[in-house]
Order: sequence, then C-alpha cells, then structure tokens
Amino acid sequence: MKQSVKIFIAACVSITFFSCKKVINIDPISHVGVESFYRNFEETNVALTGCYNGLQAPLYNEWMFTELRSDNALQGVPNSSSTQNIELNELDMFTLNPAHDKVYENWISTYNNIRAINYVLRSLGVTYENGQLAIGNGTAQMFVVQKNKLAGEALFLRAYHYFNLVRLYGGVFLLTEPVKPQVAKQINRSSVEEVYALILADLNKSIELLQPLPYGSIAAEDLGRATHWAAKSLLAKTYLTINRKAEALPLVDDVIANSGHRLETSYQRVFSIDNEMNREIIFAVRYKGGGFGLGSPFANLFAPTGSGSAVVNNDGNGYDYPTTEARNMYKTPATATGVDRRKDVTMAVFTNGRPYIKKFLSQVQVRYDAENDFPVIRFADVLLMKAEAQGYNGASGSSMNIINQVRERAGALTYEGDGDFPTVFYKYPTSGSFSVSNAEDFWKALMAERRIELAFENQRYFDMMRMGDAVQIIKDHFANEWTSHYVNILSGPTLAQLQGFVTSQRLLLPIPQREIDTNDQIVISQNPGY
Repeated sequence: MKQSVKIFIAACVSITFFSCKKVINIDPISHVGVESFYRNFEETNVALTGCYNGLQAPLYNEWMFTELRSDNALQGVPNSSSTQNIELNELDMFTLNPAHDKVYENWISTYNNIRAINYVLRSLGVTYENGQLAIGNGTAQMFVVQKNKLAGEALFLRAYHYFNLVRLYGGVFLLTEPVKPQVAKQINRSSVEEVYALILADLNKSIELLQPLPYGSIAAEDLGRATHWAAKSLLAKTYLTINRKAEALPLVDDVIANSGHRLETSYQRVFSIDNEMNREIIFAVRYKGGGFGLGSPFANLFAPTGSGSAVVNNDGNGYDYPTTEARNMYKTPATATGVDRRKDVTMAVFTNGRPYIKKFLSQVQVRYDAENDFPVIRFADVLLMKAEAQGYNGASGSSMNIINQVRERAGALTYEGDGDFPTVFYKYPTSGSFSVSNAEDFWKALMAERRIELAFENQRYFDMMRMGDAVQIIKDHFANEWTSHYVNILSGPTLAQLQGFVTSQRLLLPIPQREIDTNDQIVISQNPGY
C-alpha cells in the first residue's frame, strides 16, 4: 500500500484528477470527464487508491468526537480565547451548536470520500436499490477477479464511513451513487435502521467478494488495503453496536481462527513505524511522511505545547491529552516488575508536568507529517469483541480467558473488584490471570480493558455508548477533572451546569446547520437537543 501511495502521487502529477492533499477534489472530475476515466483496472485502481487516502481527512478530526468527548482526554489549553480552543471546549463540554465548524468539517470530508467511492462502485456496476445490493456491468473493463477485489474493497470503505456517520450523527443522508448537487438536495435523512441496512449489505457483499487470504499470504502491495478479515471484523463490530451479539460471534471466531492475524509479542511493536501493517493490524489508515502531503498530523497535534523540538520537531499543539483518570488506570509506573507495559507506550509526561499521548509519535521534518499509520481494527480489538459477544460465562469461562490473553502481553496482571468503575485496580507485582464473580463486574472489567488496550484509538466514546451509561460516565468525568481542568475554562460554567449539559440527546452530534440552511428544496430535521 505504501507503494500504492507512490503510484498515486505519480498519478497526481500526470493527471489533474486528484488533489494530493485532499485526494478527491470533486471539481476536477468535470475537467477530466468521468467517461474518460474508470475505463480499466489500472485507472479504477488509481481512483480507489485515492479513496484510501481520502480516509485521512475525516480521521483528522475524529479524536475530537471519540476521545475528547469521552473520559479519556482533555484539550490542552482550556483558558485560551483562540477560536480553535473555544471550539474544542464546546465539544468537550457538550455545549456545541449546529454551526460548529469541526462538526461540518468531519461531515463534508466524509461525504466527499463517499462520493469518490461511489464513482468507483458505479464504474464496477455496483448498485443499491430498495435495500438490495447488486453487481452488474460497469464501464470499467477488467477480469472478474479484479472487479471483485476492487468492489469488495470499495464496499468496505463505504461501510466504514457510514458506520462512523451513523454512530456520530444518527440518521444521515444515504448516498449510494454519485449525484449532482441539485439531485442531492432532494435526498433527505434516512433512518438509523436504513443506514445500518446499507452497512450490513456492503460488508456482507465485501466479505463475499474478497478472498479469505490469511495475513501471511497477502501480497506486499496489498498490505493496508481492505481484506476479507477486515470486513468480517467491521461487520462484527456493527452487530455488537446494534445488539445482535449472536451474529457477531461466528465472525470473530472465524477471524481469530483463520485470518493469520495474531497479537504482537510486544505492545510497543504494534505501533512502531518500522513494523507497520504487522500481523496485529487488520486495517489501518495509512500515512506517508516525507513532504508528500500524506503524513500523519497526530505527532504534532498531541505533543505538548511549549516543548519545542524536545518531543517532536516543530513543537506540539497540546490537544487530546490524557485525563487523570485515564493515567491512573495503569496505577503504577511501567518501570516496576510485572506491571502494565502499555502505559509507557501510550503516554508520557513532559518536563513541565504536562501529560501527552505518545502512541502515534515519530519524528517529522515538516509539521504534521509523521509516518505513523493509525490503527482502525486490531487483533486485540477482535479478541475483546469476542468476549463482548459471548458475555459473562463464569469466573473461569472462555470470556475471561480471552481478556487474559490480551492482558498477558501487558504483564500478566490480576485485578480485584472494588465495587466502583473501573472495577479493575491493578496489584503489583503480579502473575497469572484474573476472574470476576458476576456479570456486572465482568462488563466493567471488559470496558476497562478496552479503555487501556485501545487507548486513544478513537474507540472509547463508542464503547461508552455501546456498553456503558455514557451520560453518567461523562458527568463523573467532569467531577473528577473539575479542579484540575474545567474550572480553568474562560467564563466557564459551574460544575452543576457542566454536568447538566450532558443529556442522552446530546450524545449525538448535530446535523451541520449549513446542510439545513442551504437546502431550499426540502426540510431537513435537526437532531433533538439542538
């Protein structure tokens, strides 16, 4: 896939069809002419490569909705009057309004890439009508095996985007083919159920089309592209999200048994830039440093402010720094014997006492141009999904054994329940495994384990929504961080007011006001609470 990036860059130079920084620039399509492109496998593959790169734009803001709005992270300059920091405070405190810039940026960048994906799917003859997905004759001429591969990958990418949209915004506009702006204005929001129906159809067809090659048999140039196993993993996560656990279980069982993916022996090696697309990574958004405009921004975004080049070249923004509670989940420093080794990989503390995320850190020559890929689906996540799908099955049941498999890499820890979230309080030094005696403690333990293992990988908010009482967790988070953070916000609320901002309705983001105001054809409803 890194080689594909190079091919894509060459395509940017030779044709003005793509924008290297944003990938699909919709306007140039009319300059080239859709009918003069997508003629064969090579051209369609170049277009699809652009869609992979198009994953970067929505991911740029995703942490704001999935980590900052959870109990994992805070924004680093709460007392700043800059527009950026005010907007981050509004997201963090659930006081945003529908005109919020970041809400719109995420929305439009996602739909831009969906449109690009739909061009690829149309060229391959893929249609979705009346809830039915079909593949007919497209404009692109290629062998059936090539067509199946490209269609399977494109369907995965579209499902991935809609899965994020429906979890963030609820019912959204369901666009399954390229449409002109005036036609798009006639399309209203679909229901949540209709969006999930498309996601399920796309992923099931993707699984059917993509060959079940084990990890070790995937060609080097295909590493980083969607696979049969990525589609099954995402489908399992979808079933868990809509509370169809029984249908998720055989999917994760198949991935665990047959995908060739495994846990890396070292947690640090999962994220190392010299070990990218390792056997634990099932799907990732790929980045390429070196001044191509395809590098990762997160090293600079998350490094502490005022650190100069001590942490990363060209200083950091100080965004998305770990909360006290997130840091205390590990309890002891990772220099002791038998402790959780994940903390020192995930976070660090700068000399001024400011904690920061280091999981996605690598040196850059140009600001916001790191090499690090961003994991979307890891084998550890799949293991924990199996425990979730099975639920509590006894103190020595297989769900416990699965969680222990993940924990063993972190130092073979045990825990004891204390009756409060997070049930897990680690005891050091330790060895062996753990057990819990009831279902309530099991779910608390599973959420805590996911929080630590998948920290700052944009999973926490969705886990809270799916598995926990998100409103209460956030209210408790506000109380826990009040004296160290929220009290410092300029013209900020009282603690009681802050906690009152969080309601079940406002767990979803608003539909961007711009979408509502600029449509003169139909009335678009806003999410309740805004």
